[in-house]
Amino acid sequence: MSDFILFDPLFRQPFVIGLLLSIALSLLGAYLRMREEWLAAMGLSHMAAAGGVAALPLGIPALAGALLAAALAAIAKGLLPKASNSHYGLMLLLGWAGAMILAANTHQGEVVGEALLRGQLYFTSTPHLIGSLALVAVLLFALSWLSPRLLAERFFPDHFSANRIPAWPHRLLFGALVVVAAVLGTLAMGAMSAFAMFFVPAWVAFVLVRGWRWALALTVALGVGCYLLAFVLSMLLDQPFGPTLTLCLAALALLRLFAHRAARVAGAPGE
Repeated sequence: MSDFILFDPLFRQPFVIGLLLSIALSLLGAYLRMREEWLAAMGLSHMAAAGGVAALPLGIPALAGALLAAALAAIAKGLLPKASNSHYGLMLLLGWAGAMILAANTHQGEVVGEALLRGQLYFTSTPHLIGSLALVAVLLFALSWLSPRLLAERFFPDHFSANRIPAWPHRLLFGALVVVAAVLGTLAMGAMSAFAMFFVPAWVAFVLVRGWRWALALTVALGVGCYLLAFVLSMLLDQPFGPTLTLCLAALALLRLFAHRAARVAGAPGE
């Protein structure tokens, strides 16, 4: 595939959508890792995929079905006394099995299911662009209010209860942002690629720099860098975008492991 296709107007909108989502998912992934809830991204992504497939026989848009399924899963998680990665793992299993069963028993469901699990960045449309723009705008606008509260809750768990400060506003906003990001990421990048974008950049950044703001900056830089590399490679090599992005992020994770191993062999402090 020739180089000029990278500048084809047909791919400008998908490129912008993916760029916006790489910023949002990697940034939210840093907070999920800080809260030790990183598996939530995987569970919500697969629940969104199941909802998108289930929307087909109901005659509603896949985006609406995916958002509803992910929102219901998040609400159910919020009703638990203390959610953990074990609950998110169960959510993953239910979402994956549901998507596969619905795909096998729904007209054109197999095609839709495969698209949701693999990603369909090149077929995203204006609603995806509007949703991605809104997600990034709300996230960046709310971050100055949201971030201190999430940090305080993580490192001082009794802060809100001891001071009689309601914790539900920031929890609700953060949960809503994660749900919307998981849904849009699943529809555009695929369930596994969306999870990789949530998971890998923050995992790598947290061991490379000191300081929360530097960690956030590096997380976003790594996420965007892997996205740009995957977009170029998938276009030039004529490969599906979702698996290409996942491989790029996996390669970054492997580099992190090898570098950490080399540092330990050289006598550097451990992780």
